[in-house]
Amino acid sequence: MTTTSNPDLDASTPPGPGLAPTPAPAPGGRLAGRRILVVGAGTRRSDDPDAPLGNGRAIAVLAAREGASVACADVDRDAARATAELVREDGGHAQVVVADVADADACSTMVATAADLLDGLDGIVLNVGIGAGQWLGKTEPDQWDAVFDVNVRAHFLTCRAALPVLADGSSIVFVSSVAGLRPGSRIPAYDASKAALAGLSRHVAYEGARRGIRANVVAPGLIDTPLGRLATAGRPNRTKAPVALGRQGTAWEVASPVVFLLSDDASYVTGQVLAVDGGLSTL
Repeated sequence: MTTTSNPDLDASTPPGPGLAPTPAPAPGGRLAGRRILVVGAGTRRSDDPDAPLGNGRAIAVLAAREGASVACADVDRDAARATAELVREDGGHAQVVVADVADADACSTMVATAADLLDGLDGIVLNVGIGAGQWLGKTEPDQWDAVFDVNVRAHFLTCRAALPVLADGSSIVFVSSVAGLRPGSRIPAYDASKAALAGLSRHVAYEGARRGIRANVVAPGLIDTPLGRLATAGRPNRTKAPVALGRQGTAWEVASPVVFLLSDDASYVTGQVLAVDGGLSTL
């Protein structure tokens, strides 16, 4: 399970003068008593001694700091365990679930396992995505299908399994990408699949509304993650993207709005897309 918001646009843009990245938020209590499944909670392995956290790991850690019990799901058992250990070191409660969301059956099993381990579910974060192919002419049909299996079908299957299990008033957050709002990844399957999440989220919000279940999308832009650094090494000119705030974001800056949408602070927010991109998509 790849944990990423965008394999092409998550570039490593150096902070501008006086624009230091936001540090990890202090512990709070906005999710006290909540049971949250974070799909894609591991962070990609990196040889970089100064490697930052990935979005999924930051989301799991911050949700736990806000009082939630967290099920850390990932295809990489070691990566999921590492995230769970970080949560426990902070004094939080975490469980590990291993699942490959490219396998349709694994999605429902993942939800059932997380609900059993946490004694129910109050929230789900879907932070998985892959990219394959390049431009239309270099994207094969099987690559297109593989991307949609992970980036869209898995989200549909997880939500289908989760809606009957989630408690009333729960929240689902899809982690999409600015690539779903504007072109730029050069990977048509990736751009299209991330755009599709907005439509899926709106339907989930519509169907869940009768029970107060909310669904929203967070669309990160240029975020400093291990995967982002790897992609930047392959194409350095991606750092030239015109970010209005003059710097890349951090995984904590993705995690904070996700936690907001999981919490009662966002109790009247549903069916929305929130770009977390320093103004890249609008300014």
